[in-house]
Amino acid sequence: MHDLLAYCESFKRWPTSVDYAARLAALFDCRLTGIHVCPSPSMVLSPYETPQLTTELLEATRQLEEEAFGAAASFEAFARGRSATRASWLVAEEEVPRALALAGNWHDALVVGRTRHTPWGAVSAVGSLVLGSGMPCIVVPESQTDGVSLDVIAIAWNGSSEAIRATHAALPLLRRARKVTILHGRQRPAASMAAWKPAFDLAEYLAGHGIPSESTLLSESDDATGNLLLGSARQANANLLVMGAYGHTRFSEWVLGGATRAVLEGLDIPVLMRH
Repeated sequence: MHDLLAYCESFKRWPTSVDYAARLAALFDCRLTGIHVCPSPSMVLSPYETPQLTTELLEATRQLEEEAFGAAASFEAFARGRSATRASWLVAEEEVPRALALAGNWHDALVVGRTRHTPWGAVSAVGSLVLGSGMPCIVVPESQTDGVSLDVIAIAWNGSSEAIRATHAALPLLRRARKVTILHGRQRPAASMAAWKPAFDLAEYLAGHGIPSESTLLSESDDATGNLLLGSARQANANLLVMGAYGHTRFSEWVLGGATRAVLEGLDIPVLMRH
């Protein structure tokens, strides 16, 4: 992991997710970019707005951007205070998912917060970032107050392409774990993997990367999978859950699958998701 991106919904105070990102960047000695996204006036203006309102919105956006650019020193100092010595600050004017997807072109992973008090902390909003960013996303609950620990990592496994991609993205973190537990759910490989013979063996793949693992079999219905995953991760004393992120259909990736939504709703440990 060389380049880590942290989404900063606010620059007035640095939330738990930014603290987590800075400590993670320090742990891997990687570059950390904090990004704040200002809404473009064109996103809220209609052709029928009065000239006065248009002028006021443009001025408000300009002032917000000036304040956001001015937060660079604060962000860099915050990161240095958590031993992340290579930190930089980025301000974008765009829709949030698109801005993060564009910045993701030169980053390895995205860290976002899951709070219950802000629009971008809502499950649907966080889900849109996970499904649309094109990056592995580490979603951090606001209850995460004990820094970064990768002592025990759980992997949600159902044989799908998304689960394989998530595990592959998590390899740098998995190598640091003392214990890796594979939570085996119902095997529902994606169409692209269904005809793959022999079946992908996750434990063998991890062992090939020098990562020993143990397995726990889950036997609940799909509707209960999300809550079961979180409960099983807690039982394993996991500090991080790794899982594929799913949409209901390939034609509507912005609609979260049941397990993905349930995990985000009940999130009490960081989870690395990859679509």
